[in-house]
Amino acid sequence: MDRHTESGWDRRSFLLTGVAAGAAAAAGGWALQGEALADGAEFGVPELPYAADALEPFIDKQTMEIHHGKHHAAYVANLNKALKDVPQLHGLSLGALLVDKAKEVPEAIRQGVVNNGGGHANHSLFWSVLTPKDKAKAAPEGKLAEAIQSAFGGVEKLAETINANGASRFGSGWTWLVKDKDGRLHAYSTANQDSPLMQKHVPLFGIDVWEHAYYLKYQNKRGDYLKAVWNIVNWAEVERRYNEDTLPHPGKEKDALKKKTEVKAP
Repeated sequence: MDRHTESGWDRRSFLLTGVAAGAAAAAGGWALQGEALADGAEFGVPELPYAADALEPFIDKQTMEIHHGKHHAAYVANLNKALKDVPQLHGLSLGALLVDKAKEVPEAIRQGVVNNGGGHANHSLFWSVLTPKDKAKAAPEGKLAEAIQSAFGGVEKLAETINANGASRFGSGWTWLVKDKDGRLHAYSTANQDSPLMQKHVPLFGIDVWEHAYYLKYQNKRGDYLKAVWNIVNWAEVERRYNEDTLPHPGKEKDALKKKTEVKAP
């Protein structure tokens, strides 16, 4: 949770956080709803957009509670710790910290930001691209559906590709659907908490294949878990990401912050 939410915002903090949010908005969906560091603020764990048991029987309540409340929360806490004493990064969106191999981040803390910032970004996306079965569309529509047909030969082929990538990922990681700067779709897996943003790709959909995401229900049957997830895909959100999200631009965010923070609060 944001410290300001707990203790109340003073006017200066409110103005500077608003500036940070405005700069982060230039980064497309990777602003994470405008979430950015400024004047002592911290990244926070987003609330689940549904009840912890809403994805059953495909993902069980206990797994969701531990995954969201413990694992995701730990990534956020460690990210905040890594960034605490690096004020030049305060105000940048999470996407700007991760994009292009996290080159904006000092080498001394870069791997920590990759691991924990990636964990925060990846899990925030994961919760949003899932939805209860009774609210899930059977398939994508519009431009995304056309792009999937062109790149993979349809949704079934896409699912087969993503599942195969996830099943073959050695150890822990994620299996992804992403778009490149030209809007072309790609599917691949990444290790650990590496975000596709590091490869300058916009993540659209991803499945967590760390054991903590599925082991309580599926044990060693990762393939069964991967197949089950396709029953609860929030295609409306994946479509929105395909149509709207762009790569973050750290330089533009920095320029926006520099200009706006020159305005003195009363």
